[in-house]
Amino acid sequence: MTATVKNDPAEKPDELRVVSWNVEHNGIDGSGDASRWSTAMEVLADLKPHLLLRQELTRAHMYGYRAVWAEAFHLGDHIPFLAAATPESANPTGVYADPRVFEVVEYHEHRTGMWHPVCNPVVRLKGTSTKLSVASVHLCSFDPHKRATEAKRLTTLGKPGMAAIIGGDCNSYPHTPVETAPLPDWAAVADRSHFEHRTIERDGLRVSDTYPDEILSGEHAGRPSVFRELGNYAATELRQHSSDPLAPTASLWRTDQGSMQRIDRIYATPQIAAALLRLEVIVSDEVRAASDHAPVVAIFSLAKLRHILGWSGAVHAA
Repeated sequence: MTATVKNDPAEKPDELRVVSWNVEHNGIDGSGDASRWSTAMEVLADLKPHLLLRQELTRAHMYGYRAVWAEAFHLGDHIPFLAAATPESANPTGVYADPRVFEVVEYHEHRTGMWHPVCNPVVRLKGTSTKLSVASVHLCSFDPHKRATEAKRLTTLGKPGMAAIIGGDCNSYPHTPVETAPLPDWAAVADRSHFEHRTIERDGLRVSDTYPDEILSGEHAGRPSVFRELGNYAATELRQHSSDPLAPTASLWRTDQGSMQRIDRIYATPQIAAALLRLEVIVSDEVRAASDHAPVVAIFSLAKLRHILGWSGAVHAA
């Protein structure tokens, strides 16, 4: 599936774009070749995100955060945030915010039980009064129980009265029956460690792990959870037909882990989800050259977001 998002602010001044993308090992090969990184920057230059949620910013803190500042420059001098790496993983999460649109209010890094600490700046859309919590997440790749703990931790960003957007690589599957891609046929998956990493036991059977999505955006005791998953929202509430908001995102490279799946997702608190215009999964030759994951792009109405977040000024947002 190939989708193109046209992002000239002069043409579409009412759009605010949030991109989530896992660029495998930050586009740097073992030999130090950065050609994939350069290709990724070309893709992002075309997408022009106002908020970029990044995963696998591998060793980006080295040499005085040189790679972080280089990416910020390519985005148009965005304000960068980088969470810490851990002894288990040198692939931290990060967020980039467009200073023409947002002012930074706070910065938090959530580490409790997290394989990758969550990068969580809190911003304010210029001219509004309500804070917006933004988080880039990369759930554990090998332990379903840890992923569930991480998802539970993320629900604290959706407490009553809070407005939030979270997105990233969930290393697990959507739980709803409306998906475009069927869940993996585990009997056909050659990589058996992948089977152990991505399945849970239910009713005595090993099944695909959908638990993090259920925690974040499921329905429990007749009540919805704290977030709306924006691919599902675009498909069911917006009835998006221009492109498939449920298109799978990974893996664009490997064939030994079963069919492609929608493991990269963006969530928002319900009032923020109500401003969504559409959601796109971007797959192109350039994307495939840069990473094994496709970028996910959530396009919001800027006017609706301003209203939701308490518009009080006349600040121009590009």
